This record gives sequence, C-alpha cells and structure tokens, in this order.
Amino acid sequence: MSNHFQRYTVTAALPYANGPKHIGHLAGAYIPADVYVRYLRLNGKDVVFVSGSDEHGTAIPNQALKENTTSWAIIDKYDAQIRDSFYKLGMSFDIYHRTSEPIHHQTSQELFLNLFHKGLLNEEISEQYFDEEAKVFLADRYIMGTCPRCGHPDAYGDQCEKCGSTLSPRELIDPRSTLSGKPPVLRPTKHWYLPLQNYENWLKEWILVSHKEDWKANVYGQCKSWIDGGLQPRAMTRDLDWGIKVPLPDADGKVLYVWFDAPIGYISATRALFQEMAEGVKKFSSPQRDFGKVDKADWKKYWQDEETKLVHFIGKDNIVFHCIIFPIMLHVSGEYILPDNVPANEFMNLEGDKMSTSRGWSIEMHEYIEDFPDKPDVLRYALLTNLPETKDSEFTWKDFQAKNNNELVAIFGNFVNRALVLTQKYFDNKIPALGSLTEIDKKAILELKDFPSRIEDSIEGYRFREATALVMDLARLGNKYLAETEPWKLAKTDLPRVGTILNIALQISANLAVLVEPFLPFTSIKLKKMLQLDSFVWQQAGNLLLTEGHTLGEPKLLFEKIEDEVIAAQIRKLNDKKNAMELASQPVEPAKPEISFDDFSKMDIRIGKINTAERVEKSKKLLRLQVDTGLDVRTVMSGIAEYFSPEELVGKQVTILVNLAPRKIMGVESQGMILMATDKDGTLRLLQPTEPVSPGSKIS
Repeated sequence: MSNHFQRYTVTAALPYANGPKHIGHLAGAYIPADVYVRYLRLNGKDVVFVSGSDEHGTAIPNQALKENTTSWAIIDKYDAQIRDSFYKLGMSFDIYHRTSEPIHHQTSQELFLNLFHKGLLNEEISEQYFDEEAKVFLADRYIMGTCPRCGHPDAYGDQCEKCGSTLSPRELIDPRSTLSGKPPVLRPTKHWYLPLQNYENWLKEWILVSHKEDWKANVYGQCKSWIDGGLQPRAMTRDLDWGIKVPLPDADGKVLYVWFDAPIGYISATRALFQEMAEGVKKFSSPQRDFGKVDKADWKKYWQDEETKLVHFIGKDNIVFHCIIFPIMLHVSGEYILPDNVPANEFMNLEGDKMSTSRGWSIEMHEYIEDFPDKPDVLRYALLTNLPETKDSEFTWKDFQAKNNNELVAIFGNFVNRALVLTQKYFDNKIPALGSLTEIDKKAILELKDFPSRIEDSIEGYRFREATALVMDLARLGNKYLAETEPWKLAKTDLPRVGTILNIALQISANLAVLVEPFLPFTSIKLKKMLQLDSFVWQQAGNLLLTEGHTLGEPKLLFEKIEDEVIAAQIRKLNDKKNAMELASQPVEPAKPEISFDDFSKMDIRIGKINTAERVEKSKKLLRLQVDTGLDVRTVMSGIAEYFSPEELVGKQVTILVNLAPRKIMGVESQGMILMATDKDGTLRLLQPTEPVSPGSKIS
C-alpha cells in the first residue's frame, strides 16, 4: 500500500434528489467507493468519506411540476429515501450531507467570490433561450431537442442521456421548452463564465502527462478527447429561481450553475462533518464515526494539505465535471488540492437494455430493500462481480440468482458451515489443536498468506471485480482443502488429524471474515459473531488468527438459496413496471365533437346487476347477460368475452344505458349497453359504483 499520504478524502458522486436511485448508480460510484474506504479503514488510515444529496438544478423543480408539489417537498422526500437506502445497503459515509444546507450555500458563494475577485470569471451578455409563454429564461434542463450526435429526439440542453454526450442548448436540433412545449426564442441575458480554454495547457500537463499511467483508460480517453477538441468558456450561473443565489449586487434572478455548486458539496460536507464533531451534535454525520477531539477548522487538512490523497468515485457521465471543470475551479482558487484519481465506471445495463427510471426499466434501491431486506450483501456481491469498470456491463436476475446460489451459498457459505458444524460436532465448539502438518496443510497455509497482498493490489489499482473474485477464491481454497482432506471420514480413526484439518479450515474462515469486510460488511459481522472473533486489522490477515481452545459461537447459514419463483416474480415485476410506464406515456384519445346538454340528457344510464352470464356459440367476443335494471330484467349482448369469464361477472354491479334502441345481434335482441372504460392498451374495464347501490339507481 502506498504510504506517503497522511490522510485520504474519498468522495462518491452526489445523487440528484429528484427521484429514487437504481442499482446502476450503486455499481457506478457507491459500492466501489465503499469498498475502497472500508479497506483504508482496516489499514488504519485516516480517511473521510463524503457524499450527499444534490438538491439544486432544474431537475428538482421539473420533478416538483410532475408531482404537483414544491421543490422543497421533492428534496425532502427523495433525500430521505436515498439516504435510508444507502445505509441499509452498507454505504459507510462519514457524512451524507445536503446541498440545501446553509454551510453549502456559504461555501459555494465563497468559492465563486474567490474567482470573481481574482478576475477569473468573465461577465458576458449572450443570447439564451427564452420561453415567451412561460416568460422565463430556460436553463439547460428546461430545453429538449434532437441530439446532434446520435439523433435522439429527447436530448436535454446539457446532455443526451442516450449517447452520454455533453451538450449546450444551442447545439440541439429543433429545441423546445419543457415548460410550454413551444420553440424558445433567443434573448440577451448576463452571466459569468469560466474561461476553460485558458487552462488547456495546464490540463494537458496535469492529466495527459502526469496521470497517463495511473488513470483508467476510459477516464483518460474522455479527458483527452475534450482537451484535444478545444475547451470553450462555460457559464457558471443560470437564470433560475431555484438554487444558490449569485452573491453579486447586479445578479437578481440568477443562481450558481448546478455543476459549479454540486462538487463543492464535497467540501461543504467535510466542513459540516468537522463542525458537527467539534460541537458534539450529529445531524448528518455517521453515528459510528468518532473523531475524538477535533477543531472545526480541521476540515482544511482534508482539502488543502498536499499530504492528503483525494479520490472521486463517479459514473462516466460525470467525468467532464470532475476532471475538467471542478479541477480548474480548485486550481485557480489557489487553496485546494487536486484529485489524485477519478476511477469512473461505465454504465450497467439491465436485462439487455439501458437502465432508466423514467422508462420503468430499473431496479430501484429502495425496491430491492423492500423485496430482499435480509440480503444487502447479495446485491453488493452481484454488482461487485459485474462492475462496469472498463466497459458497460449487464445485470440480470438470473445471474443474480446464480451468483447467490452457486457462489455465496455453494462455495463461501458451504465452506464456513462445514468447518463450524464439524468443530461443534467433534470438538465441543472449541478450536482444536494444530498438530503435525502434512504437505497439503502447509500448501493451504502458504496460499492463505498470499491472499491479503493480492487483494490489496487489486483494490489499490481500483480493480474491484478482481479483488472480489480473489476473496471468493479464498473460500474456494477452503472448500478444496476440506475436499482433499475429508475430515468427516477420519473422525472415527484419527481425531487429532481431524483437529488439525479443522483448525486450518477455521483459520481460513477467520481470514475470510477480515478480508471480506470491505466487500460484504454484513456477512463479515455475522461470520465474526459465529467465530467469536475480535476485530483484526488488514495487516494481520494471512496469518493464523485463532488460538487453540477458543470457544466458537453458534453455527448459522451465512446465505440462503434463492428459488426460481422469486426470480420469476422479479422479472414479471420489472416488465409490468415498464409496461405501465409506457402506457402512462401514451397520449389520451382526443375528445369527440362537442354535444349539447339536451343531447346528454336524453341518455338514461343506470346501475344494473348481472344475474346470469353465458358465452354465445360461434362467437369469441360475445356474452349473453341477464341484467336486473331495477325497471326489469333484460337481455344484453356484450362483446367482452375476451376480457371476462361468465363466472366472474355474475353478481357484479354495472352501469347500463337502458334507453338504447334494441337491436338484434346473432339473432338475439339486445336491450341495452353495458358501459366500459377502454384503457390505453385496449383493455376493457367495468365501470362500477365504489359501494353497492340499488339496481335502477340513475347516473346523473
């Protein structure tokens, strides 16, 4: 492990608090960051791990419009949901903050004024899109149009979510306002720009030379493409009424660009953390974090001391902001350190398609927790073994099941359970003595010793898939060792030899409990409890950690098999959600031509009760119904046989048009019409009263 850093600041991307977050977000930034931080802590490193809700930008008021509520209600709702989901899935943030907090507004405005007073921001009047109907200037996310790169018709003014391209509103083809749906017009407005082009040479030296070898190829490649293409000035302010006010006297109605203030959220979260620790009042910081005695100004060491290593964990759509814009802001401020690494991941797809909450094709974190409350580590493992580290990857429910059943249950859990149960059976649940060693024993102990450094190298290189596979390989080593030595066959003839075998198996189990902690923290806790294991640091792993005679806890299954029907239900749920979203997005059938009240009053609509129902021979669609209308019992022929069985209709109350002129259908006179609702997908649904009413009751 590199030891020249005294401390570490690790950030995980601030998620927008405009809706639930899905497991693709977890795979992109949060689980890799958590593994890295837990590993650092096991090494005794001084590390601060920060994240929080990004609560500004147009995504928030957009969602408020959709939900017919306020922006404050939106951020409160989704901050709570996202925060709860993260902690239940084991994210070990020192603080999960909010950009709506005063300390964040203060920090962002301070940095803006720092740049402004140094003359590093250019004040410009430029033409920007204006919605003449809504009478407002349109921020990037309030403008949609066709992407000039891929042709996607619903690209936003700052980014195409289909191809991932970063855009500006003027690049969109056929732009339209999301507020009115009308084409916007250009009008002059004043903003403050950060001249990115002035720092191209510095960026080339910092990224393209200094980090050519240690940054991931996908991150380096995207940065190089941006720099080689020539950087352009970027406005750091927006015309908007939701966000952090621009702290200048002539800036009414203007706020800081969300991508100016959002990454500053890492700094303000760190400030808030040390303020809470110094004051002894924990509002956003982790209850588990204990700094001892600190000064609230100590946060500066984690952002302004060159002996601090700063690492940003993000998804690939945030690379330009974390590797170009934010570093320039930090650099020109003259006060802050720069990121040592930005190990961004690619995207994780779902069952053959891009994951998207808006299309209903996603597995939301809170939904997973509701369906699998006792399996946070199963999701962590399924994602870790399939992280999109160098290219897009794919999550499938079948693979999730296979990873659980064939690896966690059959390899990891099976090995630990056999070692513990056999020890309970033959040695009264105490660690047996380690006798003379065979070549098989020596080989297992030697291989065990090598695992911590191999896993460490993978984590240090941000290769978390590889590191996770190595942990499972350690469990495989244990299984292989038991299969080769077969202690259950020796119990009647050579119990001391059985004791040696189980001692080594339990030593491997104890090492698993330590080394698995960054990856599967809940499993580590359960296994340590079963082994009655004290806390060990990373450097102690690879050795024999358990002493002879040590009493073990009660053996329990670490993992449980997931059955086929559970997975089938999840696949159905996913498809149903997508279909429902598609249905909701379809346009409603246009209204028919206007009629007069006299026309409407001629219709006599009543509540009826179906007494009998039967299919009509030679017809797939027709049912013959006997309906009690309160006036009489009459025959009604209804074309609903494809949607309802006769049996389920008997006894139902329905709405019926009783004064419709009779007509013969397949030789039978029909004396009315049952009224139905036709859903957007063509499905027919009965129109029924919410409570029972007497047949003959009029609809008015």
